[in-house]
Amino acid sequence: MNVIDQSGILALSTRLQRLSEQLRKDGALIYKEFEIDFEPKWFPVIYTLHHKKILSVVEIANEIGYSHPSTISLLKELEKQQLILSKKDKTDERKRMIELSPKGVNLTEKMQPVWRLVSTILGEIADNNNHLLRAIEEAENKLTAQSFYQRALQLKNSK
Repeated sequence: MNVIDQSGILALSTRLQRLSEQLRKDGALIYKEFEIDFEPKWFPVIYTLHHKKILSVVEIANEIGYSHPSTISLLKELEKQQLILSKKDKTDERKRMIELSPKGVNLTEKMQPVWRLVSTILGEIADNNNHLLRAIEEAENKLTAQSFYQRALQLKNSK
């Protein structure tokens, strides 16, 4: 057991990042195995647009839970790959509306069997005595109610 594993809750962020990196790395290999040219980091935007069809940049950021700058960065990559189309909103010229391009729609159709496979495997991984997904949801809800930083300040100031 390494020092990070031994540190317990103190290394929670590091361990979640490590888990995330492993899933992304293997996810990329799975897409490659199916001969699909796709980066796992694009998933939240592509999946959201697959279901919601057309959204503004702000709506996408809210749906995927990313900051506006991070969302813009992802959208630029997807536009460069010609997987999305961007057009100005008819009612508000400042607002950009994003949708999957025909190439993006075709890609999501090819990805359906991969998404089913990945869902099955992740279901098996998360289905353990501690119910990983439920634990993550509970932690996210607590952080929505009061951030990690807010909690730290409150504890610091109460001493």
